Amino acid sequence: MIQLLVVACIFIVTSCSNDDTQAENPKNYVLVHGAWQAPFVWQGVKANLEKQGNKVIVVELPGHGDDHTSPATITLDVYKEKVIDAISTIDGKVILVGHSLGGMIISSVAEAMPSKIEKLVYVAAYLPLSGQTLDNLAHMDPDSQLGVTGNLIFNYDQGIVDVKPDQIVNLFIQDGTPEIQNLVVKNYRTEPLTPFINPVVLTEQNFGSVKKVYIKTLQDHVVSPYLQNKMIETGKVESVYQINTGHSPFLSQPKELSSILTKIAAN
Repeated sequence: MIQLLVVACIFIVTSCSNDDTQAENPKNYVLVHGAWQAPFVWQGVKANLEKQGNKVIVVELPGHGDDHTSPATITLDVYKEKVIDAISTIDGKVILVGHSLGGMIISSVAEAMPSKIEKLVYVAAYLPLSGQTLDNLAHMDPDSQLGVTGNLIFNYDQGIVDVKPDQIVNLFIQDGTPEIQNLVVKNYRTEPLTPFINPVVLTEQNFGSVKKVYIKTLQDHVVSPYLQNKMIETGKVESVYQINTGHSPFLSQPKELSSILTKIAAN
């Protein structure tokens, strides 16, 4: 009986400590959300990484979350400068993580300050070649449900684009719990249009010198596995991980995504 109690206690201690294991070499993470989303999507992952002793900054892009910058003034460069400002507050290199639209942003940041980036991590993200726009890449994706007729609503006068309300869950979080789905719908905001059509200028000397990792989302309705594979092929990606989720793994499987980010840091 005593032996059983000892074994049980060891199991409980081990199980609890696994969740909060301190990283042997703590890292600096900067997390960038995508279009129609905001910093709230990263909070579970942020908490998991911080439990391990890592420093984590979640960037709030202008025009998202609680920021009410006019969409008419927002460009891809505005996003880039916001991320650069966040990185500039950190001593040492960072692991820069971008989701979806965030892939365009972190690519631009790496071009501007490659010496500060330890690794670029693309989570279901657009990984461009120099001169490409997000719009270019999106039109190369025949399997995406985002561009299906009627799913996007453009207002060119105001410089914004919306997702059809009844498609928000299907596109972004079809694999989430009802509570998570409601959270995404509740926090939905319209998206500035101009960053979608701003090209990136990338060089081998700068952007090309930074290590790149891609995390594929296998049930993605926005950036399809087809396009993800194409971008991986052309993007000189060093390593590829995959997670069996839709477009928002940080919401549907935050522990699994956190584990992958920890592995990426260690490799």
